Amino acid sequence: MKRKMMAFIAGAGLVVGLAACGGGGDNDKKDGGETTSAGAEKIYAQNCASCHGENLEGVSGPKLADVGSRLSKDDILKTIENGAAGMPPNIISGDDADKVATWLAEKK
Repeated sequence: MKRKMMAFIAGAGLVVGLAACGGGGDNDKKDGGETTSAGAEKIYAQNCASCHGENLEGVSGPKLADVGSRLSKDDILKTIENGAAGMPPNIISGDDADKVATWLAEKK
C-alpha cells in the first residue's frame, strides 16, 4: 500500500513539475494564459460581432476593419463607454472594454 501511495505522489509531482515548465516565450499573455489579442477577439465575438461582423466588416453597425486609422484607442474606448448612434453604452466595460479598444486601435 505504501509503495502505491509513494508512486502516486511521485507521479503527481512529476505532472505538476512538467506543467509548470510548459508554455514558453509568448510575452503577450495576460490573465488565464490567454493572449491579449485572443482575449479581446473573444470579448468582441461575444458582444460586438452581431452588429459589427465577425470579420469587422460591418453588419448593422459600422465596419471596424480599419477603425484604428480613424480613431485613437481613447476615442474607441469613449465610444464603447458612451455608445454612439444606434449603439448602447457599456455593452462591455472595465478591463474588457480596454482590451477591445486596444485591439481595435491596431486595426489600420
